[in-house]
Amino acid sequence: MTQTVQLPLWLFILIVLFAAVTALSHFLLPSVRWFFRRRMERAVARLNKRLKRPIQPFKLARRYDMIQRLIYDPEVSREIVQYAKANNVPENVAFQKAREYAREIVPSFSAFAYFSFAMRLAKLLAKAVYRIRTAPQNDGVFAAIPEDATAIFVMNHRSNMDYVLVTYLASKNSTLSYAVGEWARVWPLSALIRLWGAYFIRRRSRGGLYRKVLSRYVQMATNGGDTQAFYPEGGLSLTGRLQRPKVGLLSYLVDGFDPEGERDLVFVPVAINYDRVIEDRVLMAAHARGDRRFGARISVVVGFVLRKFWRRLRGQDTRFGTAAVAFGTPVSLREYGKVDDVDGLSHELMARIEAVMPVLGVPLVATVLKTREPMTTTQLNEAVLALMERLPARSLEIDTGNVGAEIAQACTHMVQHGLIEQQAEVWRVMPGQEVAVAFYANSIAHYLHNGDDAAGAKEVSAVARS
Repeated sequence: MTQTVQLPLWLFILIVLFAAVTALSHFLLPSVRWFFRRRMERAVARLNKRLKRPIQPFKLARRYDMIQRLIYDPEVSREIVQYAKANNVPENVAFQKAREYAREIVPSFSAFAYFSFAMRLAKLLAKAVYRIRTAPQNDGVFAAIPEDATAIFVMNHRSNMDYVLVTYLASKNSTLSYAVGEWARVWPLSALIRLWGAYFIRRRSRGGLYRKVLSRYVQMATNGGDTQAFYPEGGLSLTGRLQRPKVGLLSYLVDGFDPEGERDLVFVPVAINYDRVIEDRVLMAAHARGDRRFGARISVVVGFVLRKFWRRLRGQDTRFGTAAVAFGTPVSLREYGKVDDVDGLSHELMARIEAVMPVLGVPLVATVLKTREPMTTTQLNEAVLALMERLPARSLEIDTGNVGAEIAQACTHMVQHGLIEQQAEVWRVMPGQEVAVAFYANSIAHYLHNGDDAAGAKEVSAVARS
């Protein structure tokens, strides 16, 4: 027992490291975790005092605990057995597959990362790229949602800036959990998105086990009061128009809703519009090819953001016009009654989004000029004024007391974007930019005789020339 044992130096160092890790895990780390957990709980308590919809315990649960709760859920367990039988594999293999799905879906929300980093970044980025306008009814709509109900934002999807914009606007009232597509499953973006409370979904997955794990997580989150946000269109609009809704996530919410339960589900329609969509060229190219493969690289996006920040630091106004957000009339699922047709509910929500779509300067000018008929500044102003009379007054997110300045500003943005030009005091669409101009006009086309916007544009053009 007292003999000397000789060991190589590298082996001795390795043994010491293993011993140190063991000591930390058993004695020090639990105390450290408890210390930071207590600090986090106090910070959340302070945050909840200023939030209209406090952070719920569900959102603060440990990720490991949520994964365990999800994979041992009775409905998931039944689906695991069915998966094992259908694929002729042992149940432990099917269980491991469910665990992989759960680890992929469940986020690891951090209140510190959300409010100290994500919100500041969202605010900085949103204000650096756009002038932001919100509809007058937004605060009233949100305040009217009962405290014991789960709010679910149902939004149209025009740009990836939608995430940034709505997250920033909602940060004073609540936290949001997004359903994020596979595009964001790249490091380090995936880790950040999980910390911010978003969860990943495979939009093309048709497996029953995956759908069951996803549906049960969504239902647990909403039953736990976690404010949700999703895009019923399922992807970015390639034409500028609202797309037909998909019912995947909506059906999960409806199926998991208990009319006699403690929590109501309140769907809040959210309409978003822009004077300029950053990815417009990429979206239009995908539409022309007939696919949804977007060629933008992450390096290009990062470079674009850094250039914007640098120009802002130098005092240059680099904003792309206005971005506007409007809330529509909410739908209480308890008051709506039994949902026999989820597709009908999805179309109802999309109709409420359409009804409050913000009307901005660039879509107005684009609607008038898309006929490719040249106009003087006076004729353009008259045509836009005539068009505005046919649109809902509450949706006009422009300074109606100074329409001329709004039109001039919109024309400036479109000239900088290479969409229109002025020659000999006459405005016209640049050759080859007809599709791009129509892209922006399409965002308000539904207001004009059930989408007959081309006829409407010709009509207001004729008014301007009369």
